[in-house]
Amino acid sequence: MSACKRLVCLVKQRRLWAPTRRNVSTWSPVGTAFNARPHKRQDFFEKSGLFGVPELSSPEGFQAAAKTALRNTERLVGRACSSPAGVGTVECFDQLSDELCKVADLADFIKVAHPDPEYREAAEKTCIEIGTVVEKLNTNVELCQSLKKLLDDPKIVAQLDPDTRRVAELFMFDFEISGIHLDEKLRKEAVGLHVKLLDLNNAFLIGSHTPNRIAKAAIPQHLHMHFGSEGSFIQVGGLHADSPDDLLREIAYRVYLYPNADLLDCLEELLRCRYKLAKLVGYKSYGHRALKGTMLLTCSSLLSLRTKKDFRMMRDMKKKLNPRNPPSLYSPYLSLGGCMEGLNSLFSQLYGVSLMSEHPSAGEVWSEDVRKLAVVHETEGLLGHIYCDFFQRSDKPHQDCHFTIRGGRWCQDAGRYQLPVVVLMLSLPHPTKSAPTLLTPGMMENLFHEMGHAMHSMLGRTRYQHVTGTRCATDFAEVPSILMEYFATDYRVLSQFARHYQTGQPLPESMVARLSESKKVCGAADTQLQIFYAVLDQIYHSKPQNRSTTEILKDMQQKFYGLPYTPNTAWQLRFSHLIGYGAKYYSYLMSRAVASMVWKQCFIQDPLNRSETILNTLRHDLVDINGGPMELIFFCFFGTGMLQRRPTTEDFVEALVSELDPNFDTFIMDSES
Repeated sequence: MSACKRLVCLVKQRRLWAPTRRNVSTWSPVGTAFNARPHKRQDFFEKSGLFGVPELSSPEGFQAAAKTALRNTERLVGRACSSPAGVGTVECFDQLSDELCKVADLADFIKVAHPDPEYREAAEKTCIEIGTVVEKLNTNVELCQSLKKLLDDPKIVAQLDPDTRRVAELFMFDFEISGIHLDEKLRKEAVGLHVKLLDLNNAFLIGSHTPNRIAKAAIPQHLHMHFGSEGSFIQVGGLHADSPDDLLREIAYRVYLYPNADLLDCLEELLRCRYKLAKLVGYKSYGHRALKGTMLLTCSSLLSLRTKKDFRMMRDMKKKLNPRNPPSLYSPYLSLGGCMEGLNSLFSQLYGVSLMSEHPSAGEVWSEDVRKLAVVHETEGLLGHIYCDFFQRSDKPHQDCHFTIRGGRWCQDAGRYQLPVVVLMLSLPHPTKSAPTLLTPGMMENLFHEMGHAMHSMLGRTRYQHVTGTRCATDFAEVPSILMEYFATDYRVLSQFARHYQTGQPLPESMVARLSESKKVCGAADTQLQIFYAVLDQIYHSKPQNRSTTEILKDMQQKFYGLPYTPNTAWQLRFSHLIGYGAKYYSYLMSRAVASMVWKQCFIQDPLNRSETILNTLRHDLVDINGGPMELIFFCFFGTGMLQRRPTTEDFVEALVSELDPNFDTFIMDSES
């Protein structure tokens, strides 16, 4: 379908959403799509599979999709090994990666998000099957030699463009960390460890999102309504940290974090296996495979005094606050549809991009409350699709996250660009008959954060999918999403969409000012918590410790956070980032420091600034540099006019702590004296 025809369809399909009653004005199509309940409809002729993949109209389709991908993989491996060394070799490697990723990434999402256990089981099997093939390919000597022949020839390398050369080096790095240099026996051992880790990673991820149960009789009856129910048991699937009821929060904390013996064993075996693999392929530890964040200890020492002050303030506030405070005063102004309108307006002004609601085909989505958005550029047309799985659902993880379903890349054979497809997953309450979904400021900030990830994937036009979107260097992956958080608390942005869902009155500027100031309250404690997480991640992935993961957590919490450990809890079992960010969790702090610098240099004076320098950097350089080493990433920000110079470690630390208080240095000196 041409871009023009697709846009005509989108305009027609917007009318399928019923408007929510408002006294002042009507919502835009995007706002309506998210503020209204979806209409059920019967599709007698229009049938599709998940994400429009025909095979995935049933769980058995995963096996068919995997077979097709593996058949194409064999063909591409043969081509890569037999073709003359050159650009075509790298393009073949990327196409090979794409064939496997399109099935594995989709299955990786479905195994945790689909409400049907048969779909989840089929997807899980596919993940393991494809993952096993990937690990075998990463130790395929003939395949590696075809790439090595290219990189070892100076004449051929000199003819490669920078993107192609960098992607070739990344593929070679994958071979090296997988043990390609080992003899055949040790290579097989490395593959075995990788395959074992696939099982352990999957088991830990599922376990980290599985609710804990407690007998209903053990919890006051008036609190039952806040939890899921299973016969005579209550299911606790989260910390309920936003609840104003301190008893509810305490119960959720103690039950949700109660140690699971099997999951503890799984985590400790996972860490042992990672260490053994790292040693086998020539590293001192698994943590040595990742760049180390040297700013952690410096930042922690600077924050310690301020953190203690924050803790004292928290104790004082807790004594004074009523445990049954009313709901957020901000929520009526922050309907989900209104926030989506705000994002649409922001993206239009910054990038010339619009979000347009599409109605998915029957079977295309896994739940009827999933919304589908087309991302359309004012001159380039359709950029890709975002599936918004925003609402609470049983058996759905209580974690906000972004999934890449299909990465963007230039398809040389077809002469066209493969459009990216992503999913954003939140856990928001459903709209009711009387009100749309209303967000707390924290929910709104998370929405903006995750949309930052989505737009990172949509805006980039990388030649190779191996480095598209969030597949960039880990230190950089969170910068676009964290940058979006700054827009979420700026009155000049909020004033464009934050309106009372009943009266249409705008959110008062005084309330926005209080919201901005509130972010500085306990900010040191929040940053200190992230430091604790990052340090814990590094310690877990260093050499083996002769103590349990819980004992390590207790020790690190005392040293790097300050609040005492709560007996009979095991927070590390809910630390699902140990899988995707293993030994790299520090990158959240790195990205926050960079995002802070970009905001202050480019947007603090005018958050809707669309100057050519900023536009080109955010729209092209920033996303197209994906996969490059830190030097190239720094050049993207500091060599194109967005920032003035390459930062030092001290600059990163200053960027983090200065946001807490403009007079932070004065506070430190006064405290020390």
